[in-house]
Amino acid sequence: MGENDDDKLGRIRHLFVTVFLSNLGTIIVTPAITDITMSALCPAQHHCSLAIYLSAFQQSIIGVGSVIMMPLIGNLSDVYGRKAMLTLPMTVSIIPLVILAYSREGNYFYAYFVFRTLSAMVADGSVQCLALAYVADNISEGKRCAAIGVLSGVGSSAYLGGTLVARFLSAAQASQASAFISILATVYMRIFLKESSRQNDALTHPILKTAVENCQCDGESSSKIKEFKKIPAPADFVFLLKSSPTFSLAATVAFFQSFGDGGLASSLLYILKARFHFSKDQFADLFLIGHLSSVISQLLIMPLLVPRIGEEKLLSLAMLVGFLNLLFYSIAWSVWIPYAIAGLSMFVMFASPCLRSMVSKQVGHSEQGMAQGCISGISSVANIISPVVFSPLTALFLSDRAPFDFPGFSLLCIGLTYLIAFIPSTMITTASPISSSEANNDCLEA
Repeated sequence: MGENDDDKLGRIRHLFVTVFLSNLGTIIVTPAITDITMSALCPAQHHCSLAIYLSAFQQSIIGVGSVIMMPLIGNLSDVYGRKAMLTLPMTVSIIPLVILAYSREGNYFYAYFVFRTLSAMVADGSVQCLALAYVADNISEGKRCAAIGVLSGVGSSAYLGGTLVARFLSAAQASQASAFISILATVYMRIFLKESSRQNDALTHPILKTAVENCQCDGESSSKIKEFKKIPAPADFVFLLKSSPTFSLAATVAFFQSFGDGGLASSLLYILKARFHFSKDQFADLFLIGHLSSVISQLLIMPLLVPRIGEEKLLSLAMLVGFLNLLFYSIAWSVWIPYAIAGLSMFVMFASPCLRSMVSKQVGHSEQGMAQGCISGISSVANIISPVVFSPLTALFLSDRAPFDFPGFSLLCIGLTYLIAFIPSTMITTASPISSSEANNDCLEA
């Protein structure tokens, strides 16, 4: 038993390093992307509607691809393994970064834009989704929420470090560093990360049943062990949502949270640039504060609060604070306000680990990839719709054609989506999962 626990701990350590390097490679170039995009499309301007619309278009296209790819990759990882499927998104994400590292001007920017859009359909969210399933494979249910919180904290630590490094690099240097670290992350993962062993836990509540889990007690040969569906059907996801009230409520929260996150991602930086003339360095400072708050939240505060007040209440708190943050963003009257709000993001960061932990407890080990992929797919649907709604609203209220003087009006509307998500989050109750032995006994009695 001890050796087995040590093996699992070693796998988790290598997973954390993989996630850290992958996120580090992604975030280093992020503070510079707004300036790079506006320099290519609207040189020497502080407001560029074309950049806003193009970013919204890219986000929507990525969302369409993610809706298809997230559940598929998650489900295939249940069959072929987490490591094998991690290779795909981590590899394809290198291509646009290499283009950006070579040049950011003219046709190279457009080539980056195209390859970034295509690769992000596969890569965006896939590493996180598969990492969550990997943790669920190796961590018992009682410790899973804390472990997922640590995983999120490791990712936030990478964002913190990457943002700090980006603060002292030019756009060209940040692009080159991002490409190098992304390559390093992929190589490290292939060499050191071991495939997870998905063994049956004593406590599981499988929604989708395999052949054995459906208890085919008619004396068939044990050679007919499990029937895996390599490509999930829409009926599988509908069944997931209908079979567990907790899962369906979590999916609802995930949709509205992602709807708000997508609107925030497509609007906030352009609003700050238009109102307070933020540039790469100010964006890096803002990200730095936010990621530092996230690290403190997920690595220090969350492990202390989960056993005391529960992940359901933490999720509700995150949604409520998310609304308040956007409310204050929308009426920000001075340049220091966004920095102060970024510090409060530590409470918002409770949302994803709590949500994913609750989802993981509703399915068995052989269904983790599909369940996490389903939530990621639902989030991607929200990311398709969100920029279509909020980007035109942002562009309108930053222009001279605004019906009234309220540049942050779109941020207030985004905040309302968190308030909507708060309502179902208060209705979630995580029922104790049914043990495998109990399910088998019930089947035998039937």
